[in-house]
Amino acid sequence: MAQDIFELPAPPINSMVGHLVELGEDPLGFLTRCRDYGDIVPLRLGLTPSCVLTNPEYIEEVLKNRETFIKSRGFRVLKTLLGEGLLTAEGESWLSQRRLAQPVFHQRRINEYGETMVDYTNRMLQSWQDGEVHDIHADMMRLTLAIVMKCIFNADVDAGEAKVVANALDVTMHWFESKRRQNFLVWEWFPRPENIRYRHAVAEMDAAIYQLISDRRQSGEKTNDLLSMLMEARDEETQEQMNDKLLRDEVATLMLAGHETTANTLSWTWMLLSQHPEVQAKLLAELNEVLQGNLPTIQDLSRLTYTQQVIKESMRLYPPVSLIGREAAEDTTIGDYEIAQGTTIMISQWVMHRHPKYFPNPEVFQPERWTEEFEKQLPRGVYFPFGDGPRICIGKGFAQMEAALLLATIAQRFQVELVPGFPIVPQPSITLRPEYGIKVNIKQIVKGNAPEQPIPRFTMKTTT
Repeated sequence: MAQDIFELPAPPINSMVGHLVELGEDPLGFLTRCRDYGDIVPLRLGLTPSCVLTNPEYIEEVLKNRETFIKSRGFRVLKTLLGEGLLTAEGESWLSQRRLAQPVFHQRRINEYGETMVDYTNRMLQSWQDGEVHDIHADMMRLTLAIVMKCIFNADVDAGEAKVVANALDVTMHWFESKRRQNFLVWEWFPRPENIRYRHAVAEMDAAIYQLISDRRQSGEKTNDLLSMLMEARDEETQEQMNDKLLRDEVATLMLAGHETTANTLSWTWMLLSQHPEVQAKLLAELNEVLQGNLPTIQDLSRLTYTQQVIKESMRLYPPVSLIGREAAEDTTIGDYEIAQGTTIMISQWVMHRHPKYFPNPEVFQPERWTEEFEKQLPRGVYFPFGDGPRICIGKGFAQMEAALLLATIAQRFQVELVPGFPIVPQPSITLRPEYGIKVNIKQIVKGNAPEQPIPRFTMKTTT
């Protein structure tokens, strides 16, 4: 007979609102501590029954069953921004969208964007000067946004439009974080200043996206960009195409997921490389051997083994998304445990990626661990930076290719050193971004030189 999860060991409750205070003050630390209580840990978040899963079999079970475990209430508030895009849609609506979009993200198609990624990165590097201080996170955000706008619209979108989109996404991240701290108890329509800013930013972004869609329809131009592919896509079963509203929702989703996650992955990678000069030196040695001073291409990726190990290990320690939320749509079970309808299920990449049962020396940045043998023996539900199951990120291939190409392009010409004393605080919002950015000194690499002196380690806070 199935057991009630609330009979299981759980962290002590020190507040009338259950575990909300601890989760709000230090989400990453609190969820990590929950791991010590067992495979499934019951929590009380205000009046919401919740649990954290730390057993990979349970995680796989939840992620593969999209109908029983839907997106959590906290994530559903993003429908204001993303509408019925792939990240937020459910049921038949999601399935129809997925069928329409799947061919657009076939690996052969996204490979064509590799040259664009490298070209835009090389343009950025033309403006970098030896010895400058940069916020490397801001640099990566601008770069990946420019790339995704080019890939979607096949145009160098003017600064005004890019600024509108960047502002909307930035406001959204801060708005979502404020909602998380309030456990989403304050509705977005309530006239609080942050809600007003959020609605205004979304309205501005909508106007820009709809204008770009309208311009494309009027011109009748057919290109190889993502917008054209989405406009031409037909559901194999119904032969239906996307209307402007669905196009807008998918474009907004692509702009959020298509640049934010890669920018964060690269930002954390630069931080880790700065803290580990021996890894930076080994990376540079591979780039020099394989590329011999040339810009990387798609064909080079198969030989850039260590480069891709660096990215995998960076996404292990600092996953692009640190927490997945699901909600039981009906009374059900996970393993041998009863889960009541409405229960929030939390699955944390941050927690699982640092699990000592599966990763020796889990806090250590060690790209060499990512051998084929190591990956094969990892259970499903342990390492899932792009999610898993039927709702695994449709842009996974795009993001992996982009991260590798951008890292290879930059790292063979510049190394970065963290500005001492600058606070680096992971902010677990929709994505895991550095709350205050990451300030670095950039140093141009002279041919034949590798990173020299060890760079001091930095203590990082995990509170938000």
